[in-house]
Amino acid sequence: MQRSDAPDEPVEPIIAPEPDPAVKVPLAFEDWLAVILLALLALITFGNVLVRYFTDQSFAWTEEISVFLLIVLTMAGGSIAFVRNHHIRIEILADNGSARRQRVMGLIANGCVLAFFALLTVLSARLVWDEYRFEETSPAIGLPTWWYSIWLPLMAAVITLRVLGIVIRLARGQAK
Repeated sequence: MQRSDAPDEPVEPIIAPEPDPAVKVPLAFEDWLAVILLALLALITFGNVLVRYFTDQSFAWTEEISVFLLIVLTMAGGSIAFVRNHHIRIEILADNGSARRQRVMGLIANGCVLAFFALLTVLSARLVWDEYRFEETSPAIGLPTWWYSIWLPLMAAVITLRVLGIVIRLARGQAK
């Protein structure tokens, strides 16, 4: 019988995480925002499950708040993914070829992302303005819907600025 800590067994290497790119505003903002939002989402959902289990009733506001938290969480996660280069991309095109080709592909891809999120920022800000102007309220709680919607243009603007930083670093040749 062979012991599990025998020296002849292959040892899997420990892979250290890649360091964060040099950015002016630390990614800790989005990291902590994601952690807090996920914790809030879990607590609200767990509380609703307990109430439904013991009383056969449900908090009507939990779905409304959960959708709001998921949208902000998704935008925070997207910001983190773009800066750390963990976003969805076609790696055979993005990561192969010469360094110049990779840089050009990065500029094209990030330029498209920059245009998309800049447009999303402007259009979602118009949506928020319309919700404010027409005094729309949410169905479950009756709160003004712009209280929820305001976070979409804000987080889209954060992603726009983060991707703009990536494009600037790529143009200067400082990033892959």
